[in-house]
Amino acid sequence: MTTVKAYGSTAPENALEPLDIKRRDVGETDVKIDILYCGVCHSDIHTARNEWGGAKYPVVPGHEIIGRVVTVGDDVANFKVGDLVGVGCMVDSCQTCNSCKNDLEQFCENGATFTYGSADQHIKGQQTYGGYSTMVVVDKEFVLRVPENIDPAGAAPLLCAGITTWSPLRHWNVKKGDKVGVIGLGGLGHMGVKFAHALGAEVVMITTSPEKGNDAKALGADDVLISTDQEDMAKHAASFDFILNTIPVGHKMDPYIQLLKIDATMVIVGAVEPLEPFHGGGLIMGRKRVAGSLIGGIKETQEMLDFCGEHNIVSDIEMINMQDINTAYDRVVKSDVKYRFVIDMKSLK
Repeated sequence: MTTVKAYGSTAPENALEPLDIKRRDVGETDVKIDILYCGVCHSDIHTARNEWGGAKYPVVPGHEIIGRVVTVGDDVANFKVGDLVGVGCMVDSCQTCNSCKNDLEQFCENGATFTYGSADQHIKGQQTYGGYSTMVVVDKEFVLRVPENIDPAGAAPLLCAGITTWSPLRHWNVKKGDKVGVIGLGGLGHMGVKFAHALGAEVVMITTSPEKGNDAKALGADDVLISTDQEDMAKHAASFDFILNTIPVGHKMDPYIQLLKIDATMVIVGAVEPLEPFHGGGLIMGRKRVAGSLIGGIKETQEMLDFCGEHNIVSDIEMINMQDINTAYDRVVKSDVKYRFVIDMKSLK
């Protein structure tokens, strides 16, 4: 095993601090990656502060990893030293259940191994540690090829924020001419706008903040709907083919359900917590659907990255040094970032 530098939390109330962690030696099917950049996801904060419960310390967050291959195992043919690669929210799964066989490793019936906080399948008694570190070793099946033509720092959030928004847009077959609403203009929402626009949809940013209108249009939105404006909401009633709901907290659903056409779908990707009760009649009177979506499988994530390469899509980011992570966490909680922090790992090395 190799000892590497990292940043992590040793208790819910503690700030993140420098740590030394162990990485396994490179096995026959492994890829060793020198980490260049790692995105900061709100899930990192929830886990480091144990806001979802169940965190095991020390926690080393980070599941939006971009780096260069430095070593490959003997049985690795699809990657070579020097390749630009990414690692997202998963680093292993059983590969044998129906979900895995159908490229849905995120729903592995035997439990996916997430990039941090899961039982490490290779080091007995250790949990997985994420990308707030200088290096990582990952099985080839969970390493993604990153197009060389896109900004590698801006590509980091694609590994979580990107696939979280891309997957429902593709699963529900959003296409040219569809009217798509994106609720919330944060790390997820701004990627939803970019993807829906690139897919040819008519994109409407739905927000409570009129001041976000210009930003939304710069990202590709065709129109802005202020959800607190009852007259404006009435104008858009029953007109959306699809709505991507990125609100990260519990909220009222009825106003947004009223925006859906007959047989249309609203997908929840942000609120991993109880939602406020909503009226069943809003769904029944129109055969509408409310659904949920969680990241995507490896195949779909690679398709997303390839699409980003073709359309030159990356996340809008603010670069930080590793030593500024605690300030960045506080700013994320205050929604004081456009739209994702990315850590420059040179600062840790």
